[in-house]
Amino acid sequence: MSDLRNYACVTASYWGFTLSDGALRMLVLLHFHHLGYSPLDLAFLFLLYEAMGIVTNFVGGWIGARFGLRLTLFAGLTIQILALILLSLLQNDWAISLSVTYVMGAQALSGIAKDLTKMSSKSAVKLVVADEGLLFKWISLLTGSKNALKGIGFFLGGLLLESLGFQYALWAMALTLTAVLIFAVTAVQGELGKAKSKITGKDLFSKSREINILSFARIFLFASRDVWFV
Repeated sequence: MSDLRNYACVTASYWGFTLSDGALRMLVLLHFHHLGYSPLDLAFLFLLYEAMGIVTNFVGGWIGARFGLRLTLFAGLTIQILALILLSLLQNDWAISLSVTYVMGAQALSGIAKDLTKMSSKSAVKLVVADEGLLFKWISLLTGSKNALKGIGFFLGGLLLESLGFQYALWAMALTLTAVLIFAVTAVQGELGKAKSKITGKDLFSKSREINILSFARIFLFASRDVWFV
């Protein structure tokens, strides 16, 4: 029952994060498009977001197994709040090259946050579902809910930009995520997902060659998706 409660709290926190992540992507894209940034400049804004997501996805499972999923969840939420605050400090009179570099750095933090939080939720489900067939169904439902919420987040990003403006929208999102973080810290208990045996560097890779190849292939799948998005 404790694992089920923790999983519910982790997933609720992840859902809150996903809404903010979708909103942020649309907020950044629409705001800088409105400022007249070129398609190439817009693409650069998301470059480190995805690159750091790949890196975090690679090491995130190892971090979660070694230090527990509470740490990865809290770290993901905290880093996203930091990224939102940093973006809110951006000034419109900065040179385009400086603005692009600055936003790329903030987006890199957001990419790290996204995969730490996502990994926490997808790993937590394994603690409450033992049967592999049922596990696939639960993860499919979680992935489906994530995609639906990210779509809602896209809408919220446009709505917030239109109603509050770029800076105030970011502050509102940071405040909301702070509430989500406080909820997670108080609700998620125990050493969730922490491995009982020692975790080493070689555990970054699967023992299955096929899974390692599949994981590498996913990089190109998500790269093509983001070409379409931008």
